[in-house]
Amino acid sequence: MRKYSLSFLTIMACLFIQPIFGQTTNLPEGNLFIIGGGERPDSLMIDLLKTAQLNAKDYIVVLPMSGAEPDTSFFYFKEQMSTLCKNTIANLNFTKEKAHDKTWLDSLRKAKLIFITGGDQSRFMSIVLNTPIYTAIHEAYQKGATISGTSAGAAVMSKFMITGNQLVGDTSYSATFDRIWSNNIEFSQGLGLLDSIIIDQHFIVRSRYNRLLSALYAYPNFTCIGIDESTAIIFHKKRITVAGKSQVLVFSNMEDQKAVKGLIKFSDIHLSIYTSGDSFLCK
Repeated sequence: MRKYSLSFLTIMACLFIQPIFGQTTNLPEGNLFIIGGGERPDSLMIDLLKTAQLNAKDYIVVLPMSGAEPDTSFFYFKEQMSTLCKNTIANLNFTKEKAHDKTWLDSLRKAKLIFITGGDQSRFMSIVLNTPIYTAIHEAYQKGATISGTSAGAAVMSKFMITGNQLVGDTSYSATFDRIWSNNIEFSQGLGLLDSIIIDQHFIVRSRYNRLLSALYAYPNFTCIGIDESTAIIFHKKRITVAGKSQVLVFSNMEDQKAVKGLIKFSDIHLSIYTSGDSFLCK
C-alpha cells in the first residue's frame, strides 16, 4: 500500500474543507449608485462621479433602453454630465438585434461608469435578460465599475424587481397601491446586482409605503429600501451610504406575518429613515 506523508494529507484535507468552512464569496469590486428618480441636481451627480473615480481615459456608457425615447434620455444625461466631467459619454441603445454585438459588449464590459436611465423597467429587462448584455454588466461590476440608475434604472438593480403592476382587484396602473393585500404585487426578474434587497423609487413623493410593505410580505427575509426623488444610495460591499436632498426608508424583519382573507397583517417590523451622509450595513 502506498504511504502518504502527514503534511500531504493535511494539505489535501484543507483543500476539501476550505470551500465548506469559513470561505466567503468574493464581493464585487464596484459600486451601485441608485437614484430614486426625479431631478438629478449637479451636487448628486458630482457624488456619482466621485464614487466612480474616473480617470482621464475612462468613459461612461449610458443604457437608455428603459425610455420610450431613448435618444432623448441620453441627450439630457449627456447635457448635464458634460458640464461636470470631460470623459467620453457613449450611448449604447441595445436592441434584441444588437444584443450580441461584440464591439458594443466589449465597450460595456470596460466602462468605468454605466448609467441606466428611467422609463419602464420591464422594457429594459425585456432586452437585457438572458443576453450577453446582462453578463457584461455583471462583469463590469465585479471588476470595479460603478453601475448607476434612476427611477426604472433603480428598480432593475434588484433580483426580484417591482414592475409596478397590481394583480388583485382594479389592476389599472397607479403611482401607488391603494391596498395592502397578499398576492397583489407583481415581480419579475431584474439584474440581480442586489440579491437580497428590493428597491422602490420616487418613494416619499408618491407614497409607495403600501407597495413596499407588500414586497416585504412577499419576501420577508429581504430588506426593502424606498428611495425618494433627488436622493441615492451608494452600495459598496454590503455598506450603504445615502446622498442627496431627501430620505431613504428601510423596511426589514417583519414578524408574524400572515394574510386573513387576503389582508396582510404582522406584529412588528423594523423601520429606519436615513438622510444624506448616513451609512449602514445591509445583508
